[in-house]
Amino acid sequence: MSEFLLRLRPLVETYLAQEAEADEWLPVLTWQIDAGHALDSRETYPGHVTTSAIILSPDGRETLLIEHRMLKRWLQPGGHYEPAAMFWHSALREAEEETGLSGLPLHPWHSEADRPFLIDSHAVPGKASRGERPHLHHDLQYLFVADRHAPLVAQLDEVSAARWHDVASLETVTPRGLRRLKRLGLVK
Repeated sequence: MSEFLLRLRPLVETYLAQEAEADEWLPVLTWQIDAGHALDSRETYPGHVTTSAIILSPDGRETLLIEHRMLKRWLQPGGHYEPAAMFWHSALREAEEETGLSGLPLHPWHSEADRPFLIDSHAVPGKASRGERPHLHHDLQYLFVADRHAPLVAQLDEVSAARWHDVASLETVTPRGLRRLKRLGLVK
């Protein structure tokens, strides 16, 4: 088993045991781990790992979203996993690249641990120009906090804009994430 999978397996097992809801059992992800798939490669099908950042304002009333050029939707910053000492470092790198912010602190919920707030396996359409067929993203989502007044600079090759939205906007981006944020009292 690869070093990547040796790091991913306990993270997913702990998430399923401690954080996941009853209907959240991630069968394709766990099957791919058991089968030894190279989940750190975007060329692995039926799915591979991505990381993303749910960025909250300090008061929990707003979230920072990016407008994805290809999908033409507002989403949390994120992308394909790139090697990092901790999985949340990969999410942080994506957030900083796509928003222009730097030094985003990990939300206190994480207790400085590399435990995802949410693991969301979802279908993506693929991109014919890259030879990608439809597949799954096994997205490790981490919470970060940002100053609402810090200047934003969108990464224009993949992102059309970066803008603060009412936290209720997460309903169309990560509905399970928003429910969990509300249940834990992390947002208003």
